[in-house]
Amino acid sequence: MIVSKFPYEKLTRSHQNGQRFYSGSDGKKLPSVTTILAATKTQKDKQSLQDWKNRVGKDKAAEISLMASSRGTRMHSFLERYIMNGEIGDSGNNPYAIESHKMAAHVVASGLHKVTEFYGSEVGLYYPELYAGTTDCVGLYDGELAIIDFKQSNKPKHERYLDEYRCQLAAYILAHNKVYGTNITHAINMICTPYSQYQQFEVNKSNIDKYTDMWWGKVYQYYENLEYYQQVANN
Repeated sequence: MIVSKFPYEKLTRSHQNGQRFYSGSDGKKLPSVTTILAATKTQKDKQSLQDWKNRVGKDKAAEISLMASSRGTRMHSFLERYIMNGEIGDSGNNPYAIESHKMAAHVVASGLHKVTEFYGSEVGLYYPELYAGTTDCVGLYDGELAIIDFKQSNKPKHERYLDEYRCQLAAYILAHNKVYGTNITHAINMICTPYSQYQQFEVNKSNIDKYTDMWWGKVYQYYENLEYYQQVANN
């Protein structure tokens, strides 16, 4: 059940030139957190993605990506149901829904059950004039106000590949603290594979400075590149 603690604003989502934007009541469009992350990927990350596509083939890569996206959407829906109603409900007979239902149940049993109060689901957050995004929920985790984001993964994630996830969490922390005057220092990624392998990765007091600095660097890079491309287009 949702406890109304913060006056979260409904953000409107739109797309332009392959990028996602959000706008609030003032109508100002802000790039999404994921758009900024995608635009500032390192050349090494871009090459790794391209190498994978080359290895499995373009069509197979698209099929895998679509299946993963659909699985993640279904898992999120079951978890949202849990947040709103206290239970994930029935999966139905669809085999894909059954798979995602099991993943959601594993996330609840392994981590989400520690949230004693939920303050919002699919929470739109923005940092004025700079960026916006949607986090899966905000709540009281082990007695501490925290940002929580769910991820599905085809296989367990290695620690060294998680900087982007943690930058996303840091972005949400900064936005929430800026707009709502909070002092959140804790955010959690709850990750599950189709084989019910659960992982939890966090931004907390021990690493929050590292990831907020990394995130601000990406915001700066995004707007610096945007300004450059706009100048080129105008010449």
